Amino acid sequence: MPYFICPNCKERSIDHDRQEGLTRQAVACHRCGFGFLFELIDDYYPAPGTGFVAMDSLELNGYEDGKNPAALALEWGVRRLGEKLELRTRAGQRKPVTADFFPAYDDDGGLMIAITPR
Repeated sequence: MPYFICPNCKERSIDHDRQEGLTRQAVACHRCGFGFLFELIDDYYPAPGTGFVAMDSLELNGYEDGKNPAALALEWGVRRLGEKLELRTRAGQRKPVTADFFPAYDDDGGLMIAITPR
């Protein structure tokens, strides 16, 4: 059974055919109305302080050259969990975080990142 998670409100849901109602549109969040959900391979339970970001890039550091977890998740279509990284804020501060990367399995591609402060 396909599990979905909303990057906006973290609501988890199940949808047997991956379509919204009788249309061919992607599944939307029934709790907050967000336009699309990410399908999870397995159900995922983030920590209470985890934030979700649905985008292709952030300023994350702390990985080895050639092993950018965002690029690897998109290239191989696999999840990267428990990556110990450093996030640079808009104000220039550096924050240690644990990041989980989830590639989208639809035609649009994309990436959802779950970021938890350490």
